[in-house]
Amino acid sequence: QVQLDESGGGLVQAGGSLRLSCAVSGRIFSSYALGWFRQAPGKERDFVGGIRWTDGSTYYEDSVKGRFTISRDNAKNTVYLQMNSLKPEDTAIYYCAAAQRGLGYRDWEYDYWGQGTQVTVSS
Repeated sequence: QVQLDESGGGLVQAGGSLRLSCAVSGRIFSSYALGWFRQAPGKERDFVGGIRWTDGSTYYEDSVKGRFTISRDNAKNTVYLQMNSLKPEDTAIYYCAAAQRGLGYRDWEYDYWGQGTQVTVSS
C-alpha cells in the first residue's frame, strides 16, 4: 500500500510561483511512476506531468512545459512540483498519484491518489 500526502497549495498572483510537495509512504518499486494531475471546477482531471521512479526521467503536458518542473528527493521520499509563471488558468486542485505500471497520462492508469491541494492564481 502506498500513501500520498500533498502540501504547498495556496493563493498566488499571476506570474508568481508555488512548490507543491507529495510525501510518499509505503513501498515504492522501481517500476512505479509518480504523476501530477489537476482538476479545475467543472472540468475533468488532467495530467500535468510525471516522473519515473527508476531513473527520474520526467514528462510534461504541453501547457506547462518550461514553467513547471517535477523533481524528487529520494532521502525524503518526496516528489515536488515547482510551478513558475503561474497563470489564472492553472487554478485547480492538484493531485499526486502513483502508478504501479509506469508513467501514464490518464488518471485510470494510477493506483494511489493523494487528497489534493488547492492552487488558486489570481489575475
